[in-house]
Amino acid sequence: MPRVLKNKELVNTRLATNYGGWTYCDKCNENIGYICYSTYDKLVLKYKCNCGSEGSILLDFEDSKTGKECSDELITIKNRLCCAKDNEPLITILDKKLENYNLEITCKACNNIYKKSK
Repeated sequence: MPRVLKNKELVNTRLATNYGGWTYCDKCNENIGYICYSTYDKLVLKYKCNCGSEGSILLDFEDSKTGKECSDELITIKNRLCCAKDNEPLITILDKKLENYNLEITCKACNNIYKKSK
C-alpha cells in the first residue's frame, strides 16, 4: 500500500517517482542518487551538485514516527547506505556527482536518525 506524504519539498531536484527512486539535479539533469521507497521514514538532504546548483529534499509521511538520535554510522553495502542495525538499504548518494552534501535519514524499522556529510 502506498504511503501518504506529509511533506514533500524539492529544491532544484527531481524524483523519478513520488517519494523515491532515482534522484536528479534539475539544472544539469545528472543522476545524483537513489532513494529506497519503503525503508526510510524521513529524509532531509541538502547538496551542492558539481554543476554549481544547490538543491534539497525533505520527505516524510503521515505515519512517520519521531526518530531517535544515534551515534551509529550508515554502513555501505554495494554502494547503498544502509541501516547499521538491520542492513536495510536506505539511500544511494553518488558522491562523485556532488561537491558536498548533508544527509539526515530516519530508518523506518528502527527509527534511528542517521547523519552523513561530505
